[in-house]
Amino acid sequence: MEFTRQLGVAAILVIGTLWLQSAGMAFLIHWARAFIARGIRGLGPWMSVVLMIRFTTAIVVLHILQIVLWAGSYRWLFLPSWESAFYFSASSYSTVGYGDIVLPKVWRILGPMESVMGVLMCGISVSALFAIATRLVEAGDPAPGESQRLPPTISVPATEFENSEKIAMPLRTSS
Repeated sequence: MEFTRQLGVAAILVIGTLWLQSAGMAFLIHWARAFIARGIRGLGPWMSVVLMIRFTTAIVVLHILQIVLWAGSYRWLFLPSWESAFYFSASSYSTVGYGDIVLPKVWRILGPMESVMGVLMCGISVSALFAIATRLVEAGDPAPGESQRLPPTISVPATEFENSEKIAMPLRTSS
């Protein structure tokens, strides 16, 4: 009976964490798309920094909300204070796990479950930050059709190449 209760609470917390992360990321993706649609190509370096700071701050807030979700359950179920519940939740979510606060034996499955969720949610967040950074880097490259500075070309007579079926190689000449 106790194990079933633990699994039920763990399932509710996992679903809540997934819901928070998915809803938060959907909002952030919508926001990033709207920002990019307005024209990311014209952003200077400082505005790119501001965009990354805003996006990162929003992701940190999203993770804090997930930590609070788990902390609320710890406080409601067994921990004596909000401070200890938040501290334990943050150290579990981040996989630090100091061990100075230990869950009761009946509920000890929740700590590792929160750690797994924290790793997965942080991975999703990092991938979103990487996508935004990639867009910013790509926006700095000239678009197809824009004038690109190409290296000067040297015309080489066809007689200086040895043609084979697979590659064309310049012949060495002794100078």
